[in-house]
Amino acid sequence: MAEAADFQGMSPSPARRWLRRTGALLAGAPLLAGLVQLPTGAVAHAAEQSAVTEVGGSRTVAVSLNSLSPSLPTEGDSLTVSGTVTNKSKQAVTDAHVGLRMGQRLTSRTSIDDATRRTGYLAGVDGPEVGGKYVTDVARLAPGAKQDFSISVPVKELDLGSAGVYELGVSLSGQTAAQPYEQVLGIQRTFLPWQSGDAGAKTKTTYLWPLISSVHLASETLPNQEQTPVFQNDDLAKEIAPGGRLSQLLSLGKDLDVTWVVDPDLLASVDAMTDSYSIKGEGDSVTAGKHQAVAKQWLADLEKTVQHKEVVALPFADPDLASLAHNGKNVTGSLSHLKDATNVAASTVETILHVKPDTDFAWPVDGAVDPSIIKVATSAGADKVIARSDSLKETGGLFYTPTAARPIGGGTTAVVADARLSTAFQGDMDAAGDSTLAVQKFLAQSLMISLEEPQKQRSIVVAPQRMPSAGQARSMADALTALQSSGWSQPDELSAAVDARPDPNATTKVPASGYPSSLRRAQLPQSAFQQIEDTQGKLDNFKVILTDPARVVTPFGRAIDRAMSTSWRGHATEASTFRQGVESYLDVLADRVRLIEKSETKLSGRSATIPVTVQNNLMQGVDHLVLRLTSKQPTRLKIGDGPYLEQPITISGGHSQSVKFPTAANANGRAAVVAQLYTEDGQAYGPAVTFDVNVTEITPTVMLVIAGGVLLLVLAGFRMYTQRKRIAARQAEEKSKSPDSATEDGAPSEAADSAVDTDDTSGSTAAPEKESAARAGEDDPEHQGDPAPDTAPGSSDPSGTGEKVER
Repeated sequence: MAEAADFQGMSPSPARRWLRRTGALLAGAPLLAGLVQLPTGAVAHAAEQSAVTEVGGSRTVAVSLNSLSPSLPTEGDSLTVSGTVTNKSKQAVTDAHVGLRMGQRLTSRTSIDDATRRTGYLAGVDGPEVGGKYVTDVARLAPGAKQDFSISVPVKELDLGSAGVYELGVSLSGQTAAQPYEQVLGIQRTFLPWQSGDAGAKTKTTYLWPLISSVHLASETLPNQEQTPVFQNDDLAKEIAPGGRLSQLLSLGKDLDVTWVVDPDLLASVDAMTDSYSIKGEGDSVTAGKHQAVAKQWLADLEKTVQHKEVVALPFADPDLASLAHNGKNVTGSLSHLKDATNVAASTVETILHVKPDTDFAWPVDGAVDPSIIKVATSAGADKVIARSDSLKETGGLFYTPTAARPIGGGTTAVVADARLSTAFQGDMDAAGDSTLAVQKFLAQSLMISLEEPQKQRSIVVAPQRMPSAGQARSMADALTALQSSGWSQPDELSAAVDARPDPNATTKVPASGYPSSLRRAQLPQSAFQQIEDTQGKLDNFKVILTDPARVVTPFGRAIDRAMSTSWRGHATEASTFRQGVESYLDVLADRVRLIEKSETKLSGRSATIPVTVQNNLMQGVDHLVLRLTSKQPTRLKIGDGPYLEQPITISGGHSQSVKFPTAANANGRAAVVAQLYTEDGQAYGPAVTFDVNVTEITPTVMLVIAGGVLLLVLAGFRMYTQRKRIAARQAEEKSKSPDSATEDGAPSEAADSAVDTDDTSGSTAAPEKESAARAGEDDPEHQGDPAPDTAPGSSDPSGTGEKVER
C-alpha cells in the first residue's frame, strides 16, 4: 500500500524513480511471465477488471487532452501537454495535481488498440508519474467544476529508450472527503511515437484526399433558352464558402502530399453556380442564387492546387457500386448507367480543372468488397478497386502489414487500404481532446507498421471517409503534416502504390460472403433501380422526337446518375423524393408535346376533312412524330381510304399545328375516332384523344335543293294542265262558230281543219314539253350523269383549336 500510495501521489527524485522502476519491473517479472502466455486481449481485459476492483475512484475526474506538442518529439525538444480536468463526482477534490505518466513501450498494433479501449488507472501499467516541477497543482475542484492545465517537460526527463510507441498518461491525483488520501482520480491515455533518427526502410504512405459532396442540383431547369440550373437548396454555397467544409478541405490539402479523389458531379455543380442559377423555395417558387463569386474563387483555387498533382476521378455522382451489385444488376440497363457515368467523368474534370484525371479506380463504400461488387466495379472499365483490410482480411499468417496492392485475378488489382489508419478520424473531431487523441493514435499506428518489419519497405494506402467534416479534415491535416516530417514515412501517389510489388503471402482472394449487414441495410433497394430504368425508358422515348436532344438528354442523364449516388445512404426518403422528382419533371416536359382535346365533330355530306391539332410548348422543335387518326367504325366512317391514316408531324418550339385528315361517310350516325401520336419506330407517344364524329348525309341544304326541284316539277305540271285546258276551250269555241261540213261557199274546208289540228298539236304538246325541259335544265349539272359534289374543296391552311369540319 505504501508503494501504491507512493506511485500515485509522491514525486520522487530521478534516482529514486529509477530505483522504483527497476524494482517494479523485477517484482512484476513472474507476473508478466504468466501473463505473456495469454492473448493480448485477455491481458487487457484482466487488467481492466483488476483496475476496477482496486482503484474504483480513478473515474472521478474526466481528463481531456486538448493538445500535445510536438506530436512527434525529438531529442532536445520539450513536450507540452495541455487540457482540462472536470470533476464528475458530487464531492470536492482537494490537494490535487495533474502530472504525466510514462507507460510501457507497446509492441504491436493490437496492443495500441487494447490500450485505447482501457479506462481507469492501472498501477504498474500506466507507469510512474514524472513528478517534480512538471505538474500543475489543483488546490480544490468543486463538483462539476473545470480547470485548465498545461505541463511542459523536457523529452530527456521522459526516459524514452529505443524507437517505438509509448503510452503517455495524463492523470489527476488528489483526495476526496470519502477517501482522504492521495490517489489517481482520473486519467487519459494517449500515445507518444518515438523515433530517434531515420528508419531503415521508410514506409511509402498514400493518403487519399476526397472532394466529394452530396447531390445538390435538382433535375429541373428554368424554362428558358439558357436552361438555368435549379439547386435543391443553398447548402453547396455554404460548403465552398470560406470556413465551409469543402473550403477547408481545399485549403488544408494545398500543402499536403496527397492524391486528390474528386466526384465530377461536385465540380459540375460548383461550375453551374458560376453563372445564373436558382434555388428551390416553397412550393414551385425559386429564388436567384447569389454566390457566383464564391464558386468562381473555389474552382480557381482548386484548379491551381491540383496542377501537377495526381487526381483520381470517380464515376459521375459517385454511384453506389455495392447497391448496383446487390440490388441493381438484375434490373435491365442499370449497369449501363455506371458506364455512362464513368465515360463522362474524365471530360468533366478536364473541362473544369484542365487536368487529366485517372478514371481506372473504383471505390466501393468503406472499401467493403465481395465478388459481385468487384464484377460490377470493373464492368465500366476500371481495373483497380480500392478495398479495405477489414474486408479483405489477411489469412496467410503474416506478422506484419503487407503492401496495399494485391492481384485478385482477371487483370484486376485490389488496392487494400489500411483499416486502422483509414478510420482514425471518424466521429466528432470538433473537440480538441478527440482530435488530439486521434492524431496521436494515427501516428502511433503508422510508426508501428514501420517497426513490424523495419528493413522491408512497404506501400500503405489510407482511404478515409468519403465526406470528412471540417473538424475531421483539420485532424487529418494535422496528422499528415506530422507524418510527412517523420523519419519513418514518405508520401507516395496512388498510381505508384498500385505498381508496388505485392507481398507473395498477402491475401488475394475476395471473400464470397461477409458483407457488413449495417452497410447492406443502407443500400438502394431494387425498386429504386426499377424506377430509374422506367425514367430512362421515358427519356429514350422522348429524345427521338427532339430536334436538339442534347438539351434534354444531358441534364436528365446526369440526374439519373445522381439518383444512384452513394451519398443517398442513410437518406432513403430523400433519395426516393429525388427519383420521383426526376421522373415527374420528365413527364411534364414530355406532356408539353401533346394533342389538343376535341369535342364532338359533325360531318355533313359524304366526304369532309377533320382537323386535329398538335401543340408544342417546348423551347425546341419536334420532329420524327407521326399522327394517326383511326375510325373505330370504319364501315360507317373511313379515314382516307381505310380505317386509319397517318401523317408526319414537324412543329417548331412554342407553336401548334393542325393536321387535316380526309374522311368518307358511308352511313349516318356517330362514329368514334381516336387520334394518337407515335414515334417513327411505332411507339405510342402521349395519351390518345378520342372524340365522336356525327355523320349526317342528308343535310338541310340538300333538302332545300330537293324541295326546290319538286316545286319546279309541280309548277311545270300545273302550267301544262292550264295550257291544255285553254287550247281545248279555244278549239270548242272555233268549232261552234263554223259549220261542220262546208265553208262559206258551201265547200268543206279540210285544209283549214288540218292546219288547226297541227297548230293545236304544236301548241298543246311540243311547246310545253320544250319549255318544261328548259326550266328543268337550270338545276342540271354541267355534264349529264356527273353527280354534284357534296362539299367544297378543303383548304390546306392549318386551322386552330375548335375548327369547323370542312366540306
